[in-house]
Amino acid sequence: MKILSKNFRIVAVGGTFDEFHKGHRALLKTAFEVSEKVLIGLCTDDFAEKMKKPHEIAPFGVRLEELRGFLRRLGWLGRAEIVPLHNAYGPALTSKQIEAIVVSKETEARAREINERRIANNFRPLSVIVIEMILAENCNPISTTRIRRLEIDHEGRLLKR
Repeated sequence: MKILSKNFRIVAVGGTFDEFHKGHRALLKTAFEVSEKVLIGLCTDDFAEKMKKPHEIAPFGVRLEELRGFLRRLGWLGRAEIVPLHNAYGPALTSKQIEAIVVSKETEARAREINERRIANNFRPLSVIVIEMILAENCNPISTTRIRRLEIDHEGRLLKR
């Protein structure tokens, strides 16, 4: 999906952002393309642990600095607000300022759930912007799990042949 103008004042995006990779960059790029300001929820260590990922996860501070470095390199740091995510919903559930949420195909169901809960609480539903999963060179999605298993690198190139 190519969006050329900033349609929203504030959008939300969230994740663990561990082993910061091409898929993470695509998600954030879309968020910054469509909005003046991006609220980025970064999973806390406690929340990340509760997700029971099949691999270790870098500490919050390490993930935060990697995320900030990426935003700084692209000149987006001034348009971003990074907040700790203590659960799967974060401020997207309760903020009246957020107008849209940017998710991957993998997390689209969570965005729909957030909207159901917002409606139940008399909040306006968020526009949901879904990006396709970014594929590695073997046509399977790039993921932190695959990077940690040394199957692919951060760009999706195969490491195991």
